[in-house]
Amino acid sequence: MPVRWIASGTTYANSFVYGNILIDAGVLPMAVEPYAGGIETIIITHGHYDHIAHVKEIARLCNDAAVCIHAADAPGLVDDTRSLAMHFGARSPGIAPRTVLADGDRVGDLRVIHTPGHTPGGICLYDEAAKVLFSGDTVFTGGSFGRYDFPGGDRTALAASIERLAALDVEGLYPGHGEPVARGGGRHIAAAREALRFYG
Repeated sequence: MPVRWIASGTTYANSFVYGNILIDAGVLPMAVEPYAGGIETIIITHGHYDHIAHVKEIARLCNDAAVCIHAADAPGLVDDTRSLAMHFGARSPGIAPRTVLADGDRVGDLRVIHTPGHTPGGICLYDEAAKVLFSGDTVFTGGSFGRYDFPGGDRTALAASIERLAALDVEGLYPGHGEPVARGGGRHIAAAREALRFYG
């Protein structure tokens, strides 16, 4: 299944279309519009504003697509402090999720992996058959990883989360920020694990 990358520049997070699923919703609705007719579900990798900014409008654009987020980060959809919306001079979108996710849940071909550390309810999404991982802000290409100095961040939890990801067979790595890679994603995860271990 192809991954369609919707890049948003440096301020807001990447979004990805995977089958009938949109992953993250910080991009402008007009960027999602070409795919809107096929999107049935929106999965939010974590509750920071740059990933949720336009989820309400995008859900409406996509014929009231179901919004899904981990239970621990769901408050960010309505709480400006939890979402860090004030850092963007904005307000949280004010939408309730239709589905609250937990570790091990499946949405289509994607398995939910709870990866706390950047936020308490951060998740990654893994298609084992395709060796594809959508990593949110847990780990990025180039061997970097998400910040853990925001409220709710936890370095120890992040290290454990990245260790868990390093055990997966990953080719395509599609992070919340920066360039994705279609091959060799596991090497980027391993590099992030080492970087956090020695420099984080």
